[in-house]
Amino acid sequence: MDLDQLAALHTPEGSAALAAATEVAGGDPLAAAAALRSAGVPAGLAAAALTQAELRRRAVGKFGPAAAGMFLTRAGLEQATRGVVAARRADRLRAAGVRTLADLGCGLGADALAAARAGIRVYGVEADPVTAAMAAANAEAAGLADRFTVECGDATAFDVSAVDAAFCDPARRRAGTGRRIFDPNAYSPPWDFVTALAEQVPHTVVKVAPGLDHALIPAGAEAEWVSVGGDLVEAALWCGRLAEVPRRATVLKEGPPVNAFCIGRAPCNHPRPACHHQLTGSGTEEAAVGPVRRYVHDPDPAVVRAHLVAELAGELDATLADPSIAYLYADAPGATPFARCLEVTDVLPFSLKRLRALLRERGVGRVEILKRGSALEPERLRRDLRLAGPQAASLVLTRVAGAPTVLVCRPVPDPLDHGAAAG
Repeated sequence: MDLDQLAALHTPEGSAALAAATEVAGGDPLAAAAALRSAGVPAGLAAAALTQAELRRRAVGKFGPAAAGMFLTRAGLEQATRGVVAARRADRLRAAGVRTLADLGCGLGADALAAARAGIRVYGVEADPVTAAMAAANAEAAGLADRFTVECGDATAFDVSAVDAAFCDPARRRAGTGRRIFDPNAYSPPWDFVTALAEQVPHTVVKVAPGLDHALIPAGAEAEWVSVGGDLVEAALWCGRLAEVPRRATVLKEGPPVNAFCIGRAPCNHPRPACHHQLTGSGTEEAAVGPVRRYVHDPDPAVVRAHLVAELAGELDATLADPSIAYLYADAPGATPFARCLEVTDVLPFSLKRLRALLRERGVGRVEILKRGSALEPERLRRDLRLAGPQAASLVLTRVAGAPTVLVCRPVPDPLDHGAAAG
């Protein structure tokens, strides 16, 4: 999309095209394009409207009902922060006393909009003209244009002395190709600029990829990993006065949108977390090693990536069966939001023949397969087992004392899964 196409979507004809495209999005793209052309929508406008309608449909999972009025790009949507994560970050900034924020490389504005909703004045900087125009349009659509303004320019040239906080989500995809960038030195803005922000701004937050090498974490920064509904979605570095602990794992569960009004009295349908839980620690502790016990706990990926398995083991009175594999074993089922619990019924040295015989004897026709430390492909194993029967089981493929092992398990109901309020 270019600026002319974006401007066309803001006209009455463009609004009508977007409404028509929304009705046919999600089906056959050729049929959708034909439907718009038969309605008299010019080909170029139809293509732009259909692209936006499809992106908005995909964006609902990240932004909830607010996605219906947003302008998006494919790359921008992929990197944009989920609404519940951005809202929680904004709340934390506000609680720290932040009143003005520079969003350096604001993209489509997901984080800036959340901060503006929290009452923070946000100055966005975006290098790409189309993306900057979309961010401004998104602020207007959300009724937040008085609290979030965007300039198209170089984020490294922004005068951060004018704000009391900075947020940076450096681009991790190559312009034009959309390919992921794994070398932080190739980010935009570059990594050395990003890490130097903390020396200039008293409150600095940097969003990074969840796979960030711990060796790259600046001294004194808090590194946080965040999961939503069991999916690891991002990591962030909290620097300067915002750093509270060395490592933090945050587990979020999405709740329904808040039906209230935001800044400017615009209807507010952005998602908020129904509950959140945080585990903190040094990230350097090591859990004790022991035998397989009656219950196995599968830690949330945020806990694993934050190197907080030992802290969780302490809460559960649990041990590892292999020092390099993050399954925790305990004599009792721990009620924790940081791990899923399974009851172990059988422990077998891995043998396809023996496992197949056991499952056939139990009448198991359905299995879920979890794995850590195993090279086996779950779907291939599922086919090779040739399952039949009415029963279900959970299989954990792992290593115990270095030996390939399979645990046959049954899930333990989660006593915390009851839609509790924020924790």
